[in-house]
Amino acid sequence: MSKKGKILVAMSGGIDSTVAAVMLHEQGYEVVGITMKTWDYATSGGSKKETGCCSLDSINDARQVAVDLGFSHFIIDIREEFGDFVIDNFVDEYLAGRTPNPCVLCNTHIKWEALLKRADMMDCEFIATGHYAQLRKENERYVISKGLDRNKDQSYVLWGVSQQCLSRTVFPVSKFHKPEIKQMARDMGYVELANKGESYEICFVPDNDYRGFLKRREPGLEEKVAGGNFVDATGKVLGKHQGYPFYTIGQRKGLGMAFGKPVFVTEIIPETNTVVLGGEEDLNRTGMWVGKLNLQKYESIAPGTQALTKVRYKHDGESSILTQMDGRMKVEFMTEVSAIAPGQSAVFYEGEDMIGGGIIFSNFSLTN
Repeated sequence: MSKKGKILVAMSGGIDSTVAAVMLHEQGYEVVGITMKTWDYATSGGSKKETGCCSLDSINDARQVAVDLGFSHFIIDIREEFGDFVIDNFVDEYLAGRTPNPCVLCNTHIKWEALLKRADMMDCEFIATGHYAQLRKENERYVISKGLDRNKDQSYVLWGVSQQCLSRTVFPVSKFHKPEIKQMARDMGYVELANKGESYEICFVPDNDYRGFLKRREPGLEEKVAGGNFVDATGKVLGKHQGYPFYTIGQRKGLGMAFGKPVFVTEIIPETNTVVLGGEEDLNRTGMWVGKLNLQKYESIAPGTQALTKVRYKHDGESSILTQMDGRMKVEFMTEVSAIAPGQSAVFYEGEDMIGGGIIFSNFSLTN
């Protein structure tokens, strides 16, 4: 048994998890590699070649690292639990007129739980991933803060991870920038891996066409929702659309009609199969309600707490006032925020530290 302990490393076959595994091995941990098969591309019906974390090439890349360094590597099939929870939720959210973030749900309810379950089975004290986020213990709480590389910071997608899971988690690449990780991979002899491009697609939508995925997943959906109305803020009918699940808040392109000026999706009303359009200024909101909360830095927060709140992954965040009540968070922004989409994650920060997050379920403006 290693003096450092035994650690289970989630290995996708990508550069970050590969370097994480090698770093831990060199630091003296007894590394066990594990690759999770979450999705079978053949069942997605998409046209794109299989790539990414579930592809055979990626699984083989992860296994080769384990062979090179002489540690154990396992492949686990979690397609059933992934599909039942993540994919069903993905479809249900679009059918409810919301815009889901499946990566957050996968991290929270699937990957970490699956990792800890296997870690216990293999007598591993810790688990590790290649996420760019920092982690420390403070005041008996485990606190995630932003990764050193701001361009790669992944703290946003980790807001739902529980304190119990964080207590056994290690993020080896968190204090490095991506170019440094690439150079490490080259120095380790993994030149091809260092030069491989990164995928930003949803893993189970390999062609990046979520509308096509919904149609394949829900036969007859296209016919069922076709013919709804585009309307303006006053309710005036502007034309017909292809079905409310195929649009997202803030969308401008792909509306299928010419309106003579730039228009954006500002609201989706599934009950009447209505999509509301407006100008860019009509996307602005001054606040939102957030549910399904998970706080990390604190058990609870005082009313009027100031925080920087992000409403999407690539959002820089806006200054806001938080008021926690009845399991929900009222978020009031100092300045207007554009395109707040119900179903997306809202994540609250105090400086570099993540306070916690939740799911946006409605937004409001000064007139509400």
